[in-house]
Amino acid sequence: MDERGAALLRPPGSPARATFLELFFDLVFVFALTRVSQRLIGGLPATGWALAAAVGRTVLLFLVLWLVWTITVWVTSRYEPEQSVIQAVVVGTMFASLVMGVALPRALEERALPFALAYLAVMLGRPLVIAAALHSHPRRLVPLRLAAWAGATAPLWVAGALGPDEMRLPLWALALTVDYAALFTGWPLPRLGSSPILGWRIAGEHLAERYQQIFLIALGESILVIGVTYSGEKFSGEGAGAFVVAFVTTALLWRIYFHRAGHLLAEALRLAHAPGRLGTSATITHLVMVLGVLTTAVGYEVVIAEPFHRSDAALLLFVVGGPLLFLAGRARFEYEIFARVSLPRVLGGGVLLLLVPLLAHGPAVRALWLVAAVLAGVALADAWRSRGRPPEMSASPIGRTGPESGGPEA
Repeated sequence: MDERGAALLRPPGSPARATFLELFFDLVFVFALTRVSQRLIGGLPATGWALAAAVGRTVLLFLVLWLVWTITVWVTSRYEPEQSVIQAVVVGTMFASLVMGVALPRALEERALPFALAYLAVMLGRPLVIAAALHSHPRRLVPLRLAAWAGATAPLWVAGALGPDEMRLPLWALALTVDYAALFTGWPLPRLGSSPILGWRIAGEHLAERYQQIFLIALGESILVIGVTYSGEKFSGEGAGAFVVAFVTTALLWRIYFHRAGHLLAEALRLAHAPGRLGTSATITHLVMVLGVLTTAVGYEVVIAEPFHRSDAALLLFVVGGPLLFLAGRARFEYEIFARVSLPRVLGGGVLLLLVPLLAHGPAVRALWLVAAVLAGVALADAWRSRGRPPEMSASPIGRTGPESGGPEA
């Protein structure tokens, strides 16, 4: 086995905490996520298919960012982040992500080419650098698989950027679908098979901390939206109530996420025989929750600026839809950690759906207050259930039993 390549892998006793470089890397995503919110709020149609199409286009760009962040996290959980090669990979990914964030507000318009090229620089360049650094180590086949699949979809990204505007969205949607399918199937290649991430040997505690941090980054983006909007040109006493309830809502999202299950992801990954399986599931769950938080932040911006704006379909999509999406993801998270259905979150989501007809056409600030009341009810139910009980242990049904899979290069 190649000793130089082996030195690139995380040793068993490697510290589980995220490095300062990784926290520095996350700062780019604070900016990039604000661009997602800005694109959602800018010129959004009020109703109908036009609204759904506008949201769908922005979600596609968010999913591109999420894929870049996710694979970076798995790289630093799989390889030693103190190695200079891995640090160079992280810094390079950071710059490319910054370019993507700058281009994102108009990424499906005139800034399509820099967005696509930055994405391809990460998806193609990163695995090739890692493969070269691994030399003849058996695990070099994994990054080579990633590079091969990225090369296969690269023509779609470039054609979408350079081709007719009406072809950009379908081409990029197809390319991104293939990229995600490759991620979850292990980038299979003829004769070489696949290397699904559910069988990768990773630093589980490190992975858990990174997911907690991206959720906090999403909350931080919400705080940024609240502060910037209220301190802007429309600063007024009328917006003060919306400003307060927006902050309270963000605090409730934090409370609901971290109550019990949010603290136990690291333990669940440590106990899992196949932590990659649970980590893969947590990737999807945190994607849903982060998207819910970002969607909610868009609602803050509208309500704080115009608290008595009529609650049309577009506004309710954000003010109600964001917390609903978050609760759905958090209910799934409860199952991943404790193998049970989260009744307070299911009931909270049901109440939010029932409130939609009541909130339609009323003032925006009322919708925000009622959503905050529902979230407060979920948080209180959590507190009541755990009162006087000892802390629970993780009982995750995902990746708990059975040997790791994936062979010698997993």
